[in-house]
Amino acid sequence: MQPVATIFHLDLPQALEDEYRGFLNKTIVSDFADYAWLCFRLFGDRIKHWITINEPFSYSVFGYAYGTFPPNRCSGDQSALHGNYAFFVSRYVNSVTSDCKEGNSGTEPYLVSHHLLLAHAAAVKVYRGENFQKSQKGQIGITLNVDWAVPYDDQSEKDQDAAKRALAFMYGWFMDPLYNGTYPNVMVTHVKERLPKFSKSESEMVKGSYDFIGINYYTASYSIDRPCLYGRTGNYLTDSCVNATFNNVGRLGLPSIVRLRGQRAFGMRKSSYRPQLPNLMQPRVQTA
Repeated sequence: MQPVATIFHLDLPQALEDEYRGFLNKTIVSDFADYAWLCFRLFGDRIKHWITINEPFSYSVFGYAYGTFPPNRCSGDQSALHGNYAFFVSRYVNSVTSDCKEGNSGTEPYLVSHHLLLAHAAAVKVYRGENFQKSQKGQIGITLNVDWAVPYDDQSEKDQDAAKRALAFMYGWFMDPLYNGTYPNVMVTHVKERLPKFSKSESEMVKGSYDFIGINYYTASYSIDRPCLYGRTGNYLTDSCVNATFNNVGRLGLPSIVRLRGQRAFGMRKSSYRPQLPNLMQPRVQTA
């Protein structure tokens, strides 16, 4: 049995949150690299597989868009998004908070994710550049989570595009920079100036900063195209212009909603989304 160690799993020291607001501040990048260096030095003789960060999507979106994870930041009352679009809100409807004391769901999730990617890449740079990897003969990567997206109407070009956007805003958000060094074009188009930019050196550092990619793959949902809320304050939960649902009422020949102990289960039957896992492992190609 070979141990696989995760360096960061939603457990930011409170002292760093108090000192400079944690992953909202770029200072975290160098501090994370120092922390990773210490881990490699102390445990690298026994740990041969390192995961820098587990589920950066969950940390940024549920901590800074929904506000349900620490540090519980969001744009105030999110309940107005119910019945409208909140990214995979039907899966987490009982988790959506309405009492965030501070935050900005239109900017902070993107900034935090940007710093998470840079922190990951900085840790990989330390592992590869300071002789840890060569001497310890290990590997390093990151674990992403993703829910597969299926067009609600597979004959609708708009719903097909919506499914692609849903994947880009969850998976491509992190995988594209790791593979290409840039964010997905569709995110650049929709988020505009609220999406941080990599410098040339940062892009080069992030690109290829993995020996392996871990995938936490839970479920799938249907994607419905919806009008973009242009002219309103931006919000990660609406930026992709997609309505995500598990309800397939009105569709023929598709899996029905499964129920667990009288409740709606998290997603479609396994047979409806498991075959798509290999698609996530293909190289990411930029799309408009």
